[in-house]
Amino acid sequence: MLVLFGLSASVNLNSLAEDLCTLLSAENVFPAVASPEYKLRITVLKAPHGDLLSYLIAFVASASASCEEKISSYCIDSFGSQCLSVFRALGLPSTAVLIRDLPNDSKRRHDAKRTCTSRLVSEFPEDCKFYPVDTKDELHKFMWLFKEQRLTTPRWRNQRPYLMAQKVELVADACNLQKCTLILTGYLRGHNLSVNQLVHVSGAGDFQLCKIELLKDPCPLHARKEGDLMDSEEVHDVQVIRSLAPDPMKQEPLRVENIPDPLAGEQTWPTEAEMAEADENKKENRLKRRAIPRGTSEYQAAWIVDGSDLDDSDSNDDGDAGMMLDENDSGFPGQECSEKSCLDDDQASLQLNFRESDEESEVDSMMMEGKSLTKEQIEDEIRKIKEAHAEDEEFPDEVDTPIDVPARRRFAKYRGIKSFRTSSWDPKESLPPEYARIFAFDNFARTQKHVLAKVLDTKQGDMDDCIPASSYTRLHVREVPVSIASKLCMLANTMPVIACGLLQHESKVSVLHFSVKKHDSYTAPIKAKEELIFHVGFRQYVCRPIFSSDIINSDKHKMERFRHAGQFSIVSIYAPISFPPLPLIVLKSEAASASPSIAAVGSLRSIDPDRIVLKKIILTGYPQRVSKLKSTVRYMFHNPEDVRWFRPIEVWTKCGRRGRIKEPLGTHGPMKCVFNGVLQQHDTVCMSLYKRVYPKWPQLWFPLDA
Repeated sequence: MLVLFGLSASVNLNSLAEDLCTLLSAENVFPAVASPEYKLRITVLKAPHGDLLSYLIAFVASASASCEEKISSYCIDSFGSQCLSVFRALGLPSTAVLIRDLPNDSKRRHDAKRTCTSRLVSEFPEDCKFYPVDTKDELHKFMWLFKEQRLTTPRWRNQRPYLMAQKVELVADACNLQKCTLILTGYLRGHNLSVNQLVHVSGAGDFQLCKIELLKDPCPLHARKEGDLMDSEEVHDVQVIRSLAPDPMKQEPLRVENIPDPLAGEQTWPTEAEMAEADENKKENRLKRRAIPRGTSEYQAAWIVDGSDLDDSDSNDDGDAGMMLDENDSGFPGQECSEKSCLDDDQASLQLNFRESDEESEVDSMMMEGKSLTKEQIEDEIRKIKEAHAEDEEFPDEVDTPIDVPARRRFAKYRGIKSFRTSSWDPKESLPPEYARIFAFDNFARTQKHVLAKVLDTKQGDMDDCIPASSYTRLHVREVPVSIASKLCMLANTMPVIACGLLQHESKVSVLHFSVKKHDSYTAPIKAKEELIFHVGFRQYVCRPIFSSDIINSDKHKMERFRHAGQFSIVSIYAPISFPPLPLIVLKSEAASASPSIAAVGSLRSIDPDRIVLKKIILTGYPQRVSKLKSTVRYMFHNPEDVRWFRPIEVWTKCGRRGRIKEPLGTHGPMKCVFNGVLQQHDTVCMSLYKRVYPKWPQLWFPLDA
């Protein structure tokens, strides 16, 4: 496959494609051209300027620049440079640069070629060659050298079979009017394809095959006899050599989501052994007596760490705060509430409406879900997102405590931890309902090794249910929605339709993690949980990710509200499983643009539903009066009940002091705090709270479902 991609808008691809087809074959009756002279079968594709294709073998550079172009854009414009960065992220196959429109004068021709080569040599691999192709002799020289060149392809492409459809048809299903059979015809590349495999049609989804037909090659490399050339039926009709049907016992099932059992979480009546074990644990807990502050509930006391763990606080970097109590004192003097009143506050807190703690998540997604927004409302939402992006860079994680809502209700799902790196957090605790619909591996590395070994056996062995690579094949994809098949038939006229074979388990949904970096050409903010299009290898799906940092030697990772430029981060999404290595291109649809923009690039990192991503918020207060190690802090909370609720959590300051809350003062939220040093008047008192966050389940899985 030879893809011609113009590095600038001034390149004329039509003339180059005609010259190549004329050089290879006198008759061009098929998209693929076979040349007995060069012993090559080539499919020549033209990528129009402004469109991206995933397959790239040849670039075309124009040596003549218009007067309006700047010197820096000589031979290549901004769109061409952007596409090159995307192609490098996907993995460049064998590449050659063809230079056109050189001057006729030999000296000027040599200078123009040298200037164009020096301008483009840094954009391509070291083994990339530059060829002038203005005349037929130069094209002939390029084809001979290209034939002798060893073609290389990315590793991820060789592990999977794929087919670029040269013909797309649909056959209606008489039993189900909403479904049809999609027929894709073309050359199979990369790997052998089994009729029992699942296939993914780019942008449409995953499907099963009902039949595979091995067709006679309409464009053979060896010259045919005169009788064959005069036979018109053989030219226009397709001859089926072999037909394969799937085996119901061996065919890979199309399982996307797990079917949750509604009774799986029901609690059964405990056995006598479990009751006896519970009694023993209760007796042991009674023997372990420890001093806790007065008014602390059992739930709060469960999060108080023992004194033996206090040494781990030195390992807490990044200023992460946690729980810290003075266990030498059973209570604090001057405490205004009695045990009964504190107990009432704890019982009332158990009846809180936990849905209010996710108010910001619902507001964040209003712009995506509101389809009837006016132009002014969309511009206002974009302005608010940009302001939030700038504020997040200047004051990360800081939030204001609401005045009209109690803090213990607003932040009911948050908790304090002693050390972000060393404190424990159960990955199976309080999982969302979506986790009942996904799949997880006991040992992902072992499963991947087993699946890739089966792929190698399929390639080396002679299996009866497989079609070999480089064969002209017709795929019958069953149970495709009619609306999606109609869109594919229309798209086939303007862009290639690609179907790739899936490995085992690759249709099942899990939690995927990618290492991504924001693209240099994209300047708009990228917010967490907004709708993006992920192009992973041959596959495309819609998702709503969350961003997090990649902390070494820690099982917890901090969530990032925005994807900032110039740094790598981990992106987590709900999506069908894919086995790494695979490249990633993140596309974002703009409101004013019909085509999506390239927002970020990266690669698949891992598949792990147990990866813990914590959202951190910082509550801030300001010192009102300072007396040696003691200080009166206000504006962190607005009522004394909130002060008592968050009392076990350690506080810290931006100047490096650490301390604890001693008692509330008054009725409007001021509190007395004790620090490990003298507090400065201009300092800010902070408290860190954490909760686990998850990606958002997408409403649509694939772009063509919309």
